[in-house]
Formats: sequence, structure tokens, C-alpha cells
Amino acid sequence: MGNSQSPPPNPRFNSASRAFTPKELEDLKSLFNSLAAQSQTNGQYVSSSVFQVYFGLKGPLGERMFDLATQGRKDDKLTFEDLVITKGTYVKGTNDEIEEFIYRLLDVTDDEILTRSDLDSVLVNMFNHIFQLKGSQPESSSHCYMVETFLNAATFSKDHEGRDKSMSFEDFKSWCTLVPSVKKFLSNLLVPPDPGRPGSKVPKLQYSENIDSSILLLRDEYAWHMGGALSHEELEEWKLLYHSSLNGLSFNTFLGNISNGDEPTVLIIKDREGYIFGGFASQPWERHGDFYGDMKTFLFQLYPKASIFRPTGANSNLQWCAVNFSSETIPNGIGFGGRINHFGMFLSASFDQGHTFSCTTFNSPCLSKTAKICPEVIECWGVVRKGLEQETTDVVKGTVLERFKEDRHMLNLVGIANASE
Repeated sequence: MGNSQSPPPNPRFNSASRAFTPKELEDLKSLFNSLAAQSQTNGQYVSSSVFQVYFGLKGPLGERMFDLATQGRKDDKLTFEDLVITKGTYVKGTNDEIEEFIYRLLDVTDDEILTRSDLDSVLVNMFNHIFQLKGSQPESSSHCYMVETFLNAATFSKDHEGRDKSMSFEDFKSWCTLVPSVKKFLSNLLVPPDPGRPGSKVPKLQYSENIDSSILLLRDEYAWHMGGALSHEELEEWKLLYHSSLNGLSFNTFLGNISNGDEPTVLIIKDREGYIFGGFASQPWERHGDFYGDMKTFLFQLYPKASIFRPTGANSNLQWCAVNFSSETIPNGIGFGGRINHFGMFLSASFDQGHTFSCTTFNSPCLSKTAKICPEVIECWGVVRKGLEQETTDVVKGTVLERFKEDRHMLNLVGIANASE
């Protein structure tokens, strides 16, 4: 008789539970009990306000996440089953399931039509959250231009009678490849919030105190955008290595300023049309007579669109750095992708011109308004990988010592070691 009064088992809960280990389920139960206690519901459920405060969610994004987590019941009651089902789909699900969840999450009006207005609301919410963690003022109007550049990269192809076009699921997936920072942020909302939460981390931009920051192309928002394609370790600190307004439009000065280390670099160009774009070079800029580099290299746009273009694997024409070659078949300068004289992006050694073409290396379009580039500002930042600094120092020291020992050995062989001291 007792069993007949029990509620029937929830197949979604049973299925979601199998995605967790017993320890993970135990930890989820402990979390639920703690949040339910804060909600003052006799341990029965978690309220929306407690849920949003714990996960650091505010505004329409927080409200929409709670609505999805409670299966749209609108009763302000998140049960333990709800928490397991949501985590099972959003955290433990397949890539398609996670993307489908995020796609629904962006529909903050819950009308099954994902419009530009929905995305605008979410992006504003996101930037306020990310840069408030960094100490910026919330609701800062300085983020508005960045919201617009992200929206400019989106496609809205789904027709609705009498209404504006909306973003289809395929449009959404394509947009995620262009703005991976958005997906990274939205994929980690059910992780306790802190500045190191995936998708929230912004590199610290280091430059001399006597430099007026208003002349710099790189902003926190741009660095966060590019961080979507980088590892956690590459988002600690970026150091200004070269700026054309400070160092002059000189290829030799550029190479001299950036050749002291083997860290990745971020090259940014602003042309006379006002377009801002560039490339992430995973390998040092060194003299080569052919393409080189690895698959971590990518091209990007910052304004008027925010997009990232990663290698497709179609070819290995990733980085180009040619210095003092006299052959017409080896153009002097630096570049990314494409082919000789038809690069994805190229800056000549004169530093006063270049070009950008669509290329299969990155599946990237022309990054500027026209194929010809007339640079107005050129800027380069070094990506400081903190965990590798000591290791690199030790390697350099070891190399010097080993060379010194070899030199001493040779001097001993000819009997003049002591004379050299």
C-alpha cells in the first residue's frame, strides 16, 4: 500500500543521475540541502533568489537559467531532481545537448524566437557580470560598443510572418565558432562564480605607467573576446611589446622588441578605414623562407565585427616572417594564412601597407573593408605564460652553463684554460 502512494519515478532524473558518480551525487545533494536551508523551505526546494545569488547570476540571464532549471513551472521551486536533471544536461550532456540548452537559455523572453533583442540583453548582462568581477562599474556604457560588434557577427536567417528574422539553431552554432568566449562563459554558469571561472577570466594588460591608455587598441573586452580561443594559462598577463605611435612604423624595431622571448604574441592593426583586426601567433616571429607555425594560431576581427577564425586544417600555411630576402617570390614582412602574395593577412616590411584576403587556412573573410591595408596603428602584445616562466629561465641557465663547460673543455684540450681566466 505504501508504495502505491509514492510518486512514479522520473525517467529524466533516473537518466541524468547515471551521468554522475556516487560522490558527485552526494556533493550535489549537500549543495541542494545548503541552498534549500538558505531558502527557508524546510529543505524542500531552492528559491530563485538564493539560486541566482549562489551562482552569481543576475538579471534576465539568471531568471532564464532558473526557469529552465525548474522545467518552466513558474513556481519558484527548484527541487533536487531539477538540479540533477539540469546539471546532467547542461554540464554532463553531449556537445549537442549543451548547445541546445544554451540556445534555449538565450531566449530570455521564452517565446521560442531568438531575436537580436534577446542577444543584446544577454550580452549586456554578461559584460556587466564579467567586468564587475574585475572591479569595473556595473551597467557601464563603455561595453555597448562591444555588444554591437558581437551582434554584428551574428546571423538571423529564420523567417517569421510579420516579424523580424530570428537566429536559428544552425545560426547559433555558427556564431559560437566566431565568438567562442560567449559559449565558454555560457557553458560554465553553474560553477560557483569567481574571476577564474572559465569564460570570466580577463588577462591583465601590462604597459608602462607613462603610456596614455587611450592610444592602445587592446581593451579588456577585446582581450576577453580573444581569450575564448586560448587556454587558462594564456589569460594571466599580456605585456605591451610594440606600439607604432611609441616605437615608430619600423619593421626592425618591431622585430627587435618582440624577439626577446618565445611567448605567443597578439598582433593588432587599425587601418585608415577604422577597422581593427589581427592575428594570434603561437610561435615566435623568426626569419623563415616559407610558412611555419602550429594549429594554435588564429586570425581575428575586433571592430566593426568581433570574430575569431581558427585553422581549418586545409593547409599548414599559418605564420609567415620573411626578413631581408631579395627574391620577389619571398615577400618581406609578416603574415598569416593563405598563400604567397594572397595572404589571409599580410603586413609588408615597410609597415605602411599590406593586404587581407579570404583564405581557406582559417576560413576567414577579408578582415578589412578592402583587400588593401593602410595601417594607422600597429600594436603587439606578448602573452606571458606564468607557469612556464621559471621553467624557461632554468632551461636558459642550463644551456649557458652547458656551453660554458664545453668551452672550458676545449680550452683545457689546448692547454690555455688557466690563461683565459
